[in-house]
Amino acid sequence: MNRKRIASIIASTLFGFLFAIASSSTTLGQTRQQKILGDKLKFEANGTWFYNDLDKGFEAAARLKQPMLVVLRCIPCVDCVKLDDDLIEVNPKLQQLLQSFVRVRVVGTNGLDLALFQFDTDQSFAAFIFNADGTLYGRFGTRSDQTEWKDDVSVEGLGKALEAALELHRNYPANNASLLGKQAEKPLFETPEKIPSLAKRFTSKLDYEGDTVKSCIHCHMIGEAIKSNFRSEQGTIPETWLYPYPHPKNIGLILDPTQCATVKEVTKDSSGDLAGFQAGDQILSMGGQPLLSIADVQWVLHRTPAEGGRVKAKIQRGETKIDLSMQLAKGWRAAEDISWRASSWSFRQMGLGGMSLNAASQEQRNSLGIEDANMALVVEHVGAFAPHDRAKKAGMQKGDILVEYDGKRDLLRESDLLAYSINRVEVGRTVKLRVRRGAEEQTIEIATSK
Repeated sequence: MNRKRIASIIASTLFGFLFAIASSSTTLGQTRQQKILGDKLKFEANGTWFYNDLDKGFEAAARLKQPMLVVLRCIPCVDCVKLDDDLIEVNPKLQQLLQSFVRVRVVGTNGLDLALFQFDTDQSFAAFIFNADGTLYGRFGTRSDQTEWKDDVSVEGLGKALEAALELHRNYPANNASLLGKQAEKPLFETPEKIPSLAKRFTSKLDYEGDTVKSCIHCHMIGEAIKSNFRSEQGTIPETWLYPYPHPKNIGLILDPTQCATVKEVTKDSSGDLAGFQAGDQILSMGGQPLLSIADVQWVLHRTPAEGGRVKAKIQRGETKIDLSMQLAKGWRAAEDISWRASSWSFRQMGLGGMSLNAASQEQRNSLGIEDANMALVVEHVGAFAPHDRAKKAGMQKGDILVEYDGKRDLLRESDLLAYSINRVEVGRTVKLRVRRGAEEQTIEIATSK
């Protein structure tokens, strides 16, 4: 047996040993710091991924003439861990596809170039596929609520996205014009640590010598900081940032998570339905851009004005290619549910004094005599520590049912309430809340804040 073969066996055995240690430690219960350091150790031993080194990744992509896959995975967040594990070392089909890519793993957003990486930051897993010159072929990854992601993305879908990216790469640069819209011209801030509320707390690098957890800028912190900056500077938050990266289901398009961008179902009388989309349609392009996944669809929608407008799409239906045009009306973004977003916790502090709420059940409505057209939001949590304790100090309690906010009774979802409190109530104004507590109804006043 030659030396190279022996070295390969030793390296493979060492990686397997280290992975086994990391996996068993996770099941036994690691600290957050241990998870981060274990992830670093695992990937440095693997040797097939560049770890937190984009420059080396781009250099290798140029040298090898391969596309570059960048996985942005906040450690130690556990959401979407199945996708992460299959991508890295489990799924055999993905492993074969990955041989055609230069691979880079990024585990924190400190120093991240926000001109290159523009994405829905309320995620713990996001993938980007680049050409060596920085041209973006596409994105992968999404979440439509706090815990469920399987309705939107899958391992099979990730494989389809990688295959489609390879096809784009084979046709590059002839297709460059269609890819130009995949990134905005200029981000609001160059890197996360330059956003005012993050500038004093973080640097451009993770601190592996000290408390790595506290030194990390997590993805959701970027969106939260940008929204807070808008709120501080102008008192309101633009709808593009209040409802970022709209989900296709809110325009009536339910996409198949196992495919690139294929329609699984169309909601009757929705914008997608009126435009002519049908179940089984493969969306080849939208807004003139080729699509790799639901994340690419969300990017196009994210760039569509809140005032509405037409979004053009090209679909494949059977053997026929068809051009469609979808009209989005003014206020179309408000159908989004923003309550699941981690970045919306700051909204709860600003507008609700630190409360989180859920819609009352039909049984609760019936017992209280509250009609379906009127607000009935049950207080699930009341913050106990500043600055999230204003609702508690005002007298709000867990289990209270909010039936009116600032004279409004038609805010039926927590999402609607959050949006109203942020953009319809002046910063610092005291708001009256009508609350049902048992058989009694009372008024409680809470002031909004920055």
